[in-house]
Amino acid sequence: MNVHFILYICMVTMKQEEKSKIKRDAIIKATLALVNSNGFHATPMSKLAKLAGVSPGTIYLYFENKQDLVNKVYLEVKEKFTKYSFVNYQPELEVEENFKDMWYRIAAYKLKEIDEALFLAQCDNTPVVDENIRQEGIVHLTPLIEVMHKGKNEGIIKDISDYLLYAYTITPISFLIVMQNREAYNLDPKSIDEAYESAWDSIRK
Repeated sequence: MNVHFILYICMVTMKQEEKSKIKRDAIIKATLALVNSNGFHATPMSKLAKLAGVSPGTIYLYFENKQDLVNKVYLEVKEKFTKYSFVNYQPELEVEENFKDMWYRIAAYKLKEIDEALFLAQCDNTPVVDENIRQEGIVHLTPLIEVMHKGKNEGIIKDISDYLLYAYTITPISFLIVMQNREAYNLDPKSIDEAYESAWDSIRK
């Protein structure tokens, strides 16, 4: 087979894959925006397609239905969020050192990726995603859970439910970001430091 023809086929394939990725990313971005503003049930596929700039049929090339779309977007956003948040995790470090780095990176991510943060908050607090998908999302929090368990074993962190520990430490920053998005609160550096101190004080022995 002619080498030039092979190169041409490769280039065409790459362009098609790039176009496909652009369309899929546009669908995901539209999903975040509409679910955040209208809620899951008030977000028809036709409206999603219009905002994404694709035909309604195009969405079904990537997702089976609206529930599958939201489930997959949730897992992708959750994975992206946790990869950023736990990139510096080292099991051998002190509990507070690991926890502090994780907490500040979680806060930084949520402040930078507002749409994704609001979407995750909605999915975590309402029955938007299927329960098995929610449980799969929890697996991505393994580094944080490991730090909490280490802290409990070493007598540094209160020996209470992981859900309570998460509620005391991570949920408040999500709430504050929602309040900031409503222009009811300003998360400046001082406020973020105060939020961290409150989070750590609430779970340490």
